[in-house]
Amino acid sequence: MRKSNELRTIKILRNFTKHAAGSVLIKWGDTWVLCTASVEEKVPPFLRDSGRGWITAEYSMLPSSTGGGRKDRDIKKLKMDARSSEIQRLIGRALRAAVDMEKLGERQITVDCDVLQADGGTRCASITGGMIALEIAVEKLIKSGLLKENPIIHRVAAVSVGVCDGKPTLDLDYIHDSTAEVDLNVIMTDDGRFVELQGCAEHKPFSDKHLEAMLKLAKSGLKKIFAITAKNA
Repeated sequence: MRKSNELRTIKILRNFTKHAAGSVLIKWGDTWVLCTASVEEKVPPFLRDSGRGWITAEYSMLPSSTGGGRKDRDIKKLKMDARSSEIQRLIGRALRAAVDMEKLGERQITVDCDVLQADGGTRCASITGGMIALEIAVEKLIKSGLLKENPIIHRVAAVSVGVCDGKPTLDLDYIHDSTAEVDLNVIMTDDGRFVELQGCAEHKPFSDKHLEAMLKLAKSGLKKIFAITAKNA
């Protein structure tokens, strides 16, 4: 039985696919996400001739990634579901916080996060794994001479925290997430600054005391996560 202040086991497999500029399979407990980074020597129209680059993300769940029966692919509905759209925007915002766009130059890096197996925390695993895939892609750009200077100014990572049975709890799996009184995703830089806080009370409002306890727990968990990602740099 995992303690309320313990992370699930995190394993990171670098260069998991052959053709992507950067790829990582991140196994976060029973949540597995394949993160791949692709480089294009162009930027969206609003950045043309600006000298600045762009980081964006796409997110999807495979049809058999959950235990609730087959999930239809978005293409079948001819539109992305609202949850996937919201999560991929979150991943993009988080990863852009890690990069100096002027140093990146006029190129775009797209990080695709495909959930192979879901047991809670897919967005946190996507951000954390996506960061490593992004770093691998940038390393290759530097080695090839296309980049003179590393545009990554710090790492980002994410973890979920919540209140379960009145107790602050770290790293919510599906069982915790589906019954939590409060659910909060915390994205931070490796120098201890917040990128985004995303959360809500599921049943009744929560207090400052609970928020402070969750943030303290998230910071302690993220410190461990950054130690894990540093070993895989």
